[in-house]
Amino acid sequence: MSGPDPTAAETIPARVGVLGGGRMGAGIAHAFLLAGCQVVVVERDESAAAAAGERIRESLQRSVDRGSTEKGIAALEGALETSVDAAAFADAGLVIEAVPEDRALKIESLRRIEAVVPRTAVIASNTSSISIDDLAAALEHPERFLGLHFFNPVPASSLIEVVVGGSTNQELVDDARAWTEVLGKTPVVVADAPGFASSRLGVALALEAIRMLEEGIATAADIDAAMELGYRHPAGPLRTTDIVGLDVRLGIAEELHAKLGERFAPPQLLRDLVADGHLGRKTGRGFYEWSE
Repeated sequence: MSGPDPTAAETIPARVGVLGGGRMGAGIAHAFLLAGCQVVVVERDESAAAAAGERIRESLQRSVDRGSTEKGIAALEGALETSVDAAAFADAGLVIEAVPEDRALKIESLRRIEAVVPRTAVIASNTSSISIDDLAAALEHPERFLGLHFFNPVPASSLIEVVVGGSTNQELVDDARAWTEVLGKTPVVVADAPGFASSRLGVALALEAIRMLEEGIATAADIDAAMELGYRHPAGPLRTTDIVGLDVRLGIAEELHAKLGERFAPPQLLRDLVADGHLGRKTGRGFYEWSE
């Protein structure tokens, strides 16, 4: 993956907001900090805001230690702000919603953002499956709204899926392409459709792999090895599901099942693991055992 292009930094908003500082939100904040932006992350309470700040600082330190940035840790940390008040977005040029994949929560979050940002600000959602047009319908100015679907882990991923809604201004799409390249990533532009491109294809493969495991066709390691060695996937579909989160995969599958039919019906094994709290890497167990 190429690094951020410092010569193109003027194309990206100077101040960027992120609503939600979990794994994805923290990764998004990390990417914009490395690109030279001031970043404010808003969380639900002081405890969550403190945890988000620590998560981002640890990630930034790893980038500094690896030599992935020429910036010092003090400068990077100095450009980061955390808050519990959405009013902190009042002077942001771009705000990205990165809350859990729940339609009602995302709509409420986007309305909170729109209520405080300048009229010129761009609003984006990091949703991996919920219709951009459905979310845009809750906004007063849907023309300045689009999807910016980042991938986990954000610092290592080289892709951003730019999802274009029916009301999205075309100039904004061009801007989003440029911002993606400033972040050192590659934009893939897709029309709003169930699961977009990446989630639809990724979940289809993952669900079939889970069904194979459920049927006893092969072990998780062997199913993954078939795709890693045979098709050169960097990680197999079951390991990738553990990294993404089984709960996240289940939520996307349910969304696609409702929109596209039985081929996206979640296997019972996936439902059982989520119900038991085995969500993958973040809980220490999914299809694999994970340790720090």
